Amino acid sequence: MTVRHASCSRRDTDNIIVRCQLDNGIVGWGEGVPRPYVTGETINTVMATLERSKLPGQLGASMSDIADAVKLCESILLDVNKVDERNCRSNAARCALELSILDAMTRSCEVPLSQVTETVPESFAIRASNPIVHYSAPITSMSAWKQSVRGRLARWYGFRDCKVKVGVDGVDDSEMLTRVRRAIGQRMTLRADANEAWAADQAVDKISALTKFNIAAIEQPVAHDASDALTEIRNQVDIPIMLDESLCSLPDADRAIECGLCDVFNIRLSKCGGFINSLKIAATAHRVGLRYQLGCQVGETGILSAAGRAFDASVANIEFVEGSYDRFLLKQNVTTNNVNWSARGQALPLDAPGLGVDVDEDRVSRLAQKKIDLI
Repeated sequence: MTVRHASCSRRDTDNIIVRCQLDNGIVGWGEGVPRPYVTGETINTVMATLERSKLPGQLGASMSDIADAVKLCESILLDVNKVDERNCRSNAARCALELSILDAMTRSCEVPLSQVTETVPESFAIRASNPIVHYSAPITSMSAWKQSVRGRLARWYGFRDCKVKVGVDGVDDSEMLTRVRRAIGQRMTLRADANEAWAADQAVDKISALTKFNIAAIEQPVAHDASDALTEIRNQVDIPIMLDESLCSLPDADRAIECGLCDVFNIRLSKCGGFINSLKIAATAHRVGLRYQLGCQVGETGILSAAGRAFDASVANIEFVEGSYDRFLLKQNVTTNNVNWSARGQALPLDAPGLGVDVDEDRVSRLAQKKIDLI
């Protein structure tokens, strides 16, 4: 399946998977999805960063509980070997490494990964225990027929909200949104993702043209390099602005708040450097009255889907939830459990220890293009 947007067209994915084994023999798993047009990472730079970072000397601390594991994860220094003013050029690497440690430790403590939220002080104000997670419907195809069909399916299935891509070359946004809105009806919440499609001097006109479709948010309308213009753009349009490619770290979040760049944060675990940093970014948004959603990246396996579920189940006031698409997008998964949503886009928390999913090690080995030992 091809997923196409203004920044990229993708039929396959290169992911980093980390296996962590504690002294007691318990194994944990983590995953990162490097994207050069988001954090500047590729699969090769991620592996080089992990090899260069002298991890044996950093991972020897004794851990007796989840709080110790969180402290260890926060202390890890990754060597990106270049200037990193946004503090995001090792985020996919950090996410994979961190999740493997947290998965192993929460398995060892026989509690779900969602309990990590209870041990990160910054997240106390947004701690929740959500009995159901509500996922968004994705409408990613640029085919008019598929847009109509998938819109009707989303409506029939009972989804509360969905997202479409705009700004794609050769696609008329007005025609596409008319078609999608007709298919999903007026009650379903609709948001649009531009993926940096427009120049700063085009953005106001492009966004304003979408107002008639009752759009709940427009995601990343301009490139990160032009994101300073969002302060003024935001004052001239009626649709809330959501940051994605310009929100990869706590420094990005602080800058967005200081400059008034947006109304909503799109947090993605791999993009934002893991579970802990994502909690802190959500808490930062909450503190200043901004909204936030948990997004996902195309090609996530069941490992990141499960981590997202743990985040969604333990954090309050998440505006929209994306993810758990692996059954629909991947020809081969590395987990044996089904972590997808069901009717109305609903899913239950994964209450088993750790991530709550089982990883097929043989399948990981078969799919691996390269393996390295970090310790």
